[in-house]
Amino acid sequence: MTATRRQAREWAIQMLTAADLNPPDDLQEFLQAFWRQAKSLDVEDGGSGGEAVRGKLRTFAEERVTGVMEGRDAIDAALQPLLGNWEIYRLGTVERAVLRMGAWELQNTDIPVPVVINEAVDLVNWYSSPKARAIVNSTLDRFAKTVRKADV
Repeated sequence: MTATRRQAREWAIQMLTAADLNPPDDLQEFLQAFWRQAKSLDVEDGGSGGEAVRGKLRTFAEERVTGVMEGRDAIDAALQPLLGNWEIYRLGTVERAVLRMGAWELQNTDIPVPVVINEAVDLVNWYSSPKARAIVNSTLDRFAKTVRKADV
């Protein structure tokens, strides 16, 4: 199986969720531990031992994790007013990770807004509840309007 950016985003969400539940002391060691685990799971499933976790897609995933972890407080502060009656800490862990990564992508990449939002909605739909789609979609849409006025 060939990995895609969607798969790289899934890896990033898995790492961000784990880091939210158990914040790492050393981010680089945390990333390395994740890839070692992914490699061992690949071997157990009959794969080649982590071929998919090298190169550009690994970098793609790590950029998102590192960016979100380093800017988490600022991202949370920017998202909080857009959540209406919700506090960010009351959201599910997956929803927080998806929102944070989507916000980071909107601020730090040139990926088109509809692509970022669609990927985030798909991820939260897959890893959480279909009901979470609405809050992710609406929050990232409002966030995009604040950071990418020309693109929305």
